[in-house]
Amino acid sequence: MEIIFILLLILLISLILMEIKHWTRPRSPLTIEGKDWKVDLQSEIIKINGWLIIENHAPKVEVMVPELDIKPTLIGSHDFSKVNIETNIISNHPDEKARKDRYWFAYIVKGGKKTKVKVEITLKNIKHQNILTIPECLWLEIFWINYGPFGRLKLRQGFPISIKRPKPKNSSEVCFINNDGYDLLPIKTHLLGPLDDPIEVLKEYTSKLILPGDILTIGETPLAVIQGRYLHPELIKPSYLSTILCRSFHPTSSLATACGMQSLINIVGPSRVSVAWVIAILMKLLGIKGVFYRLAGSQARLIDDITGTTPPYDQTIVLGPTSPQQICEKVASIIGIEVAVVDVNDLGRVKILASSNYCNESLVMRALKKNPAGNSNEQTPIVLVRPK
Repeated sequence: MEIIFILLLILLISLILMEIKHWTRPRSPLTIEGKDWKVDLQSEIIKINGWLIIENHAPKVEVMVPELDIKPTLIGSHDFSKVNIETNIISNHPDEKARKDRYWFAYIVKGGKKTKVKVEITLKNIKHQNILTIPECLWLEIFWINYGPFGRLKLRQGFPISIKRPKPKNSSEVCFINNDGYDLLPIKTHLLGPLDDPIEVLKEYTSKLILPGDILTIGETPLAVIQGRYLHPELIKPSYLSTILCRSFHPTSSLATACGMQSLINIVGPSRVSVAWVIAILMKLLGIKGVFYRLAGSQARLIDDITGTTPPYDQTIVLGPTSPQQICEKVASIIGIEVAVVDVNDLGRVKILASSNYCNESLVMRALKKNPAGNSNEQTPIVLVRPK
């Protein structure tokens, strides 16, 4: 009995130490986000201008930004190798003037303060005569250094800037798919990202299509990328625990890699993941499956590892969305039909993360079983369900 008590005490101390080490890992209080981006299509030239807002969320910590650079990549259905891309980064600090030579000098973002950076991008040799030669979007990656009490962190973040957007259609321009007594319409959008607002996106692409009784569904992954819930694996530092636990998962699972598993640990903590893993292994010996996902929390099922989403997000790990219930209720009150956030795959599995108050979830699950939105690069994150 005494030995068991000692073993349990050692286990408890180990879990506490893991939690302390996890929650005190080096992190920067700075965030960076895009704002007010504009695209100007001219003859053989496209000008893209916008702001990067850097904010220090710690009231008493000063953080330096000694380096900041960008890498623009054009995405579309054409060869853009001959397009000339010119970039300018112009600091616009509240207390320091930008250098005329455009050199990025190390800047201190004081506690609770913000600064901003103007970005100018010019695309040359773009021929507008053929719509296919216009890029769908520009994927802007930001490479920057945060330097402070936590050490020196090399950070990387990207978001798409829409250049060419699909024209919203009306009822006479679309063709619904009949599926087991339901009319379904996958709706193509531009490449969604943090510059978008989920409510505005849904209104823009569906306002001319919806009828009373329709149900509007949006995929959980597109909603998550709009919320900025994705990160490059370069930013994830796998622990020894994640490298061990990930090996017990099926190779196709997003938790079967060290970075995928570590992303879950970063959200819920190492103790919860460890306990869930141990209990799941014991239950599996008894023939009971799926215990880990129930104990580790909803994010365990929603994480998409690299290659799991449409480019350029295929290079990132996408987490599950936050506050899907509030979004469903708000959108439903604005557009006047029921709304659901769904997770659907090609295996016929349909999971409803959230839905508005009077949504018929069983109807949605039956209607989406054949995954009309597709699981590849169709770029149809919205599906309109119309019961017959």
